[in-house]
Formats: sequence, structure tokens, C-alpha cells
Amino acid sequence: MVDRAPREPVHRRRRTTVSGGGTNAVANVNGGKVHGDGGKAQASPANAKTDVFSKHASNGKLEKKTQDPSFTAQGHPRERSRVRDVSDRLSCHVMQESLLSSASGYSNYRGILNWCVVMLVLSNARLFLENLIKYGILVDPIQVVSLFLKDPYSWPAACLMIVSNVFVIATFYTERRLAVGKISESTGLMLHGLNLTAILVFPVVMVLCVTSLTPVGGVLSLGIYTILFMKMYSYKDTNRWCREIRLAKVKRLTRSNSCPSVTRLSGKTHVSYPGNLTYRDIYYFVFIPTLCYELNFPRSPRIRKRFLLRRLFEMLFFMQLLVGLIQQWMVPTVQNSMKPFQEMDFSRMVERLLKLAVPNHLIWLIFFYWFFHSSMNFVAELMQFGDREFYRDWWNSETVPYFWSNWNIPVHKWCLRHFYKPMLRKGVNKFMAQTAVFLASAFFHEYLVSIPLRMFRLWAFSGMMAQVPLAWFVGRFLNGNYGNAAVWMSLIIGQPVAVLMYVHDYYVIHYGTSE
Repeated sequence: MVDRAPREPVHRRRRTTVSGGGTNAVANVNGGKVHGDGGKAQASPANAKTDVFSKHASNGKLEKKTQDPSFTAQGHPRERSRVRDVSDRLSCHVMQESLLSSASGYSNYRGILNWCVVMLVLSNARLFLENLIKYGILVDPIQVVSLFLKDPYSWPAACLMIVSNVFVIATFYTERRLAVGKISESTGLMLHGLNLTAILVFPVVMVLCVTSLTPVGGVLSLGIYTILFMKMYSYKDTNRWCREIRLAKVKRLTRSNSCPSVTRLSGKTHVSYPGNLTYRDIYYFVFIPTLCYELNFPRSPRIRKRFLLRRLFEMLFFMQLLVGLIQQWMVPTVQNSMKPFQEMDFSRMVERLLKLAVPNHLIWLIFFYWFFHSSMNFVAELMQFGDREFYRDWWNSETVPYFWSNWNIPVHKWCLRHFYKPMLRKGVNKFMAQTAVFLASAFFHEYLVSIPLRMFRLWAFSGMMAQVPLAWFVGRFLNGNYGNAAVWMSLIIGQPVAVLMYVHDYYVIHYGTSE
């Protein structure tokens, strides 16, 4: 007998009739074939829609196979697109906020900013044209050069520049004696104190004694010596910290005094104390655009000639633009403001103040770019000084301290490193330390203005100290765009007030009356 294979279980076949276009077709689902007449697959008419469902044994899901010429290549039916089109016509509103509402989250206001710039340019052009029609052309491009050639003593005298080297050398030799232990720390502190005091006093004596020195020349002279004072203060502080670190290491016996002071690290010269006490090092620090001394400054690899020429062109152009705007716009406006101030005509005083605010603020902005970007980058590129952060985004200031911390980074770093943090280490609270910083800044502002004008009115001092309550008010009650607007208002209005106060008092003192 022959063994036969067991029969598979018999399944009843389910026959499904699909009608379309007047013909019947039978679909065999289990077999996956469609049987028609004669066992052949029959195609449905062109306009008929036939859906064949098959059940997969692997996942038990139904798969829908679509055979319809009305479907598009992307797999979306034309009927669906027609429904969507009708739906779009029936409904055109969604839940959303207006763009100018804060809840909308919209932040692209570039067009409005451009509009503000255009309006500002047009308004300034109108004022400038009005000035030209009223006063004519007052700009004299060679006036500055002619004044210097005619009377060089009206500008920073050469002797002031030569004498400044005496204070630099005095600081240098004092540090050298301290490094080798020939003088004590107390003696060195006394010598540094006398030298720093002389740096501040000597130009004052020169400005007050040389009567031919103009106020502008006096401001430049005192400004140069103020920068020198801050540099020498940082130089002596940094070297003192190096001595303290060296002494601490010697006490712990982790490093001896005979260690090398100049080493090579990855092809670069790394200087350690006291190897930094050289003429080359101190004079490099004197000329680079920073007020904070360190033993190893970041250095750029090379001098970029194109960058240097661009900055030089900007320096020359904006310098002449500043002089021209002052001659054409500022001087007549200030002169016409004296009579309302003498008569105490409040309405006309406000009108003159607002009229002076626009050119004064424009000149201040141009000066900022000329000094902090063009001039400082020019000197830094020439000296291959790598740290070019001379300012940050002060124009976005929402608080007064943020503005003063970011518009002049060299001064901010000096105040933070040599004044603010030492006070905190001594136990002074933050508010008193900040007030002390503003007090020192107010002193130097008054120092740079009152002495060249040879009068003491404390307008600059009062303006700086007024920043303390203003900072409290803005930080307490205003924030965001309101705080930023308050900072801008203090800059636009505050400076013209101080300018008018000093000019008015200067005219009264020297000419006896205001015209």
C-alpha cells in the first residue's frame, strides 16, 4: 500500500460578487485571484471603481488595493482636492492674534526700523537745510590745521607728551626694585601713590598755568594723562598680584624663585613674572587700546593691510565730519540758546534744548563709532593686539547699569578688576560698590571738563551721580522696551542739558553777559 499525504482541511470558498458597469465578476479572496468567465481576470470598465481587499496571513491586516484612473500620481484623489477647494471657499478664518500684539510672538520689525531711519534722515535733512539757509556755510575744513600751525601751544603741548615718559619709567623702576626685594611693599606702595598722584596733578598745573591752552586742548591733555593713570594703576596692581602668587608658591615649596620666567609653549613665548619687567613690555602696554595689564596679551597673527586702510579712511572721514557738524550745526544753536537761559524763558529754553538734542546726539553717535570702532581697531591692528571687544550691544540696554557696562568695555573692565571686585572682597555690599564706581566716574568726568574750562560748576558730576537714582527707577518700574526707551531718553536729553549749562556759565564768566 502506498502511504498518502494527509489531506488539508477543506475550506469553504466565499464568493463575492462585484457589480460594475452591467458585468459581474467573482473575486476569490482566499486564492488571491479574480475569476471571471473562463477563469480569466476581467477588467472593469474605465469609469468603474474596483476595490479588492486581501487579508495577509502575516499580520492579519486588510490591504486595500485601489485601481482607479481618477487618482493622481501623488496618491491623492481628485475628488478630495475638489472637496478641499470647496472647503477653502466656505471657511477663511482661523484663531490668531494681530501681529502688533505681544501674544502673536511676531518679532520681525525690520521694515518699521527702516521707516524710522528714513524719517530720522528726512527730519535731520530738514533741520540741516534750515540751518544752511539761515546761517550759510560755516564749515572750514582747514580751520583745525590752521589753528594748530598758527598756535601749537593751544593744543596738547609736546612737553606734556615728553613728560609722560617720566611717570612710565618711574612706575617701571619701582616694580623692578620690588621684584628683586630691594624695597619693601610699603615703600613701593608709597612710591606708586606719589607717582599716580603726580600723573593727575601735573597736567592740571600745566592747563591752569598755560593761559593760551584752549579748552579742547586741555580736554585732550587731561584725557591722555587720565588714560596713563589708569594704565599705570593696573600695571602696579597686576605685578603685585604676581608677587603674592609667587610668595604663596614659595611658602608651599612647590616652586622655587630660580624658575625660568620666559618659556616656549607650542611655538609662542609665554612670559611669567618677573620676566615681563622690560621696556618693550611696558611700552607695548602703554600704546595698545586697553587699560588692564596682563603678562601675556592675546596677539593677532599678522597685520591686515586692507583692514588697516579701511579704519584709517574712516578715522579721517569721520573726524572731518565731526568738525564740520560742530561748526555748522552745534555752534550756532548753542549761541542762540544763551539769551533764553539768561532771561529764564522756560518755553524757549525747552525749545532750544530739544533743537540742540538732535545734532548733539548725532555727533555723539558718530564720535562713538570713530573712537571705539575705527580708531581703536586701527591701533589694535597696528600693534597686533588680539582683544577687539571695545564695546558690546549697549543700544539694546534695558537698564542703566547695562549701558554703562557695555558701551565702554576698556573702562568697564578696569573698574570691575581694580575697583569694584576689590571692594567686594573687603566686605562692601554691591550697592555701595556700584555707587562708589559711579562716584569715581563722576569725579573723572568733572575733572576732564571743569579744569580745561577753568570753572567748577559740577554739572558733569551731578549728571553722573543722577544715574544712580535713575538706575534704581528704571530697574524697579520699567523693563523691556520701556527700559530701553528710558535709557535712550537719558542719553538724548541729558547730554544737551550739561552742554548748555557749561556753555552758558562759560559765556557769563568770560564775556560778562549772554548774547
